[in-house]
Amino acid sequence: MHLLGSDVLKKIRGGELTLGLGVHHLRGSAVPMLAKAAGYDWLFIDSEHGTISTQEITQICLAALPTGVAPIVRICSGALDEGTRALDNGALGIVVPHVDTVEQARSLVAAYRFHPMGHRSTGGPPAQFGYRPPPALEAQKTLNAEILVIPMIETPQAVENADKIAAIDGIDALLIGTNDLALEMGIAGQVGHERVQAAYRTVADACRRHNKVLGMGGVYDREVAARYIGMGARMVLAGSDHNLLLDAATHRAQFLREVSHVAKG
Repeated sequence: MHLLGSDVLKKIRGGELTLGLGVHHLRGSAVPMLAKAAGYDWLFIDSEHGTISTQEITQICLAALPTGVAPIVRICSGALDEGTRALDNGALGIVVPHVDTVEQARSLVAAYRFHPMGHRSTGGPPAQFGYRPPPALEAQKTLNAEILVIPMIETPQAVENADKIAAIDGIDALLIGTNDLALEMGIAGQVGHERVQAAYRTVADACRRHNKVLGMGGVYDREVAARYIGMGARMVLAGSDHNLLLDAATHRAQFLREVSHVAKG
């Protein structure tokens, strides 16, 4: 049975470069259509730092599935129930921040994988199958194989444990939260610092050894982004709605004021 959005999931797992649009302030069914029109592959629906509700997350996920843009939801650290509700209502992946230990990573597999890999409860609406799922065992097997479970690496402790975390069956990618990592290192904002570069190399090596995907978040400097993509980052958070809107709106305002000034001259 075909899983909606599975083409993007295959691209991510296959190590192709894929781009995510962070969703903090945008709401409604236009979000995935806009993302697709702009050339993005997946949504990073942020309920850690954003104020988005479960209902709004659900509506964006449901709107995304038919477009082929994969809805992926970041929950708050430790709020595993937020992730199960998102998966039950259309999400194709869960990102969990501040996963520092092997035990924490294993708890994600237990929460978000069905038996025999984990202990996720069944019974949610099968939106990922367009509400026409195959028999239960086949559906659960498909979801276990397709749904993305992604811990974020955001502390030196997590970097130290990256190889063991990447080795866990049921973990698909390690997403480096670059700004939080730099903050924890005492070098806030210095995403290109040599210590951050060393952390990327460590996590990238762990991902290569265990055939997992390296993710990158919070890096928008061209040179630094090129360096980390060169190290193997393929699941790339390309920016968030408010930052991209502010950047584009600022450039448009400047352009029109310059045109107005020339016209007056």
